[in-house]
Amino acid sequence: MATFRELHHTIEPLLLPNAWDIGSALAFAAAGFPAVGTTSFGIAASAGLPDGVRYSKTVTAALVAQLCRLPVHITADVEDGYSDDPAEVAEHVAQLANLGVAGVNLEDSTAGHLVDPSAFADKVAAVKRRSPAVFINARVDNIWLGEQATVDAVLLRAGVYADAGADGIFVPGLVVPDDIQTITAGIGLPINVLAHPSLTVAELGELGVRRVSSGSLPYRAAVDAAVNVASALRDGKQVPAATPYREMQSRLVSFSQRSSG
Repeated sequence: MATFRELHHTIEPLLLPNAWDIGSALAFAAAGFPAVGTTSFGIAASAGLPDGVRYSKTVTAALVAQLCRLPVHITADVEDGYSDDPAEVAEHVAQLANLGVAGVNLEDSTAGHLVDPSAFADKVAAVKRRSPAVFINARVDNIWLGEQATVDAVLLRAGVYADAGADGIFVPGLVVPDDIQTITAGIGLPINVLAHPSLTVAELGELGVRRVSSGSLPYRAAVDAAVNVASALRDGKQVPAATPYREMQSRLVSFSQRSSG
């Protein structure tokens, strides 16, 4: 099996589905995806917590500890590292690395606002020193948050993070083809974007993107699907087909046996 790093250098971009619990991760693995990420929004929402304000640290670590038993690469969304202290961030990532994670997403914003790029670069450098094998996907949030939302500003921040040791750059909210092409050409690292209905994975690959994440879309779509099923039952309409109970149960049995073995 290709390493997680190698998956960023194949002909087609790595399509990374993001799980919020064991069941969703098992389904993604069963569908043949070689790597599965976590979604901080999906995990936080499942626990009744808002995203992006450092509430999901414990639940994410607990989930990762279980997901790393799967025969796929696992990368964890750890928000901003849950701390302003680079040493604390590096320690947390080291703990996840000991569990078996192949990578982490670190974002350069806290509580919905960009942080100083040099302070974030210190986190990246501390993580790389402590856990050199972990793939650090440094998230540049300018466009996502609408702060300093220009291509030049993204390139400036990305360059600082690359110099600090980042292995990849994640630019959520990036959807304009010309902007995507400029950024992928201007950064010497694999570029990650969120999936968007305006561009296929193949089209993103042609623009230079090396990784496409589903983000919280599967979680949000699953919630909508659940409401639609309940509404159809209530309204006497036909409900959609679903994976049989026994098939999902079989996955869980196998996972449980693998975990206790």
